[in-house]
Formats: sequence, structure tokens, C-alpha cells
Amino acid sequence: MASYTDVLEYLSALDYPAGKDDVIQEAEREGAPPEVLKALRALPPVDYANGTEVARSAGIDAAPEVGPSQRAAQARDRHLRVSQHLRGI
Repeated sequence: MASYTDVLEYLSALDYPAGKDDVIQEAEREGAPPEVLKALRALPPVDYANGTEVARSAGIDAAPEVGPSQRAAQARDRHLRVSQHLRGI
């Protein structure tokens, strides 16, 4: 399976916003391996604002080292991603 880093590596020169066809053409031009191309060909046909949107739409996990239990704990902690100065609001 393609990794998040792989996808971003082969799309680093792409100008955004870009459509699905542009994303695939850029990856082919950069010599992306078959697993990356397969993931990109499965993308919905929409315009993407950046490489992160492409990777997320392809269903590629940005942090595969984070296990299900840690993800559940992060989901329960509603303040995990809120800055300290905003916690009391």
C-alpha cells in the first residue's frame, strides 16, 4: 500500500488546485510506483487544494503508527488540539 510520504513525494512539483487527472499525470511524470498510481486512480474526480487533501481522499493514513486505542483516546479528549489560551472559552 502507498504511504502518505510516498504520495506527497511524487506530487511535490504539482501546482494546486489540481484535478484528479492532473494529480495522476504528475505522479506518472515523476515515476511513481504502481501502488501509488493505483491509490491515485481511485480518487474522486474533484479539485484538490493540496497534497494532504489528495492523500486523505486516497484513504492513506498520515500516521499509521498511531494505533486504534490511541486514536480512540484522542477522539475522547476534545481539547487535545485546542490551544491553551482557547481552552476556557
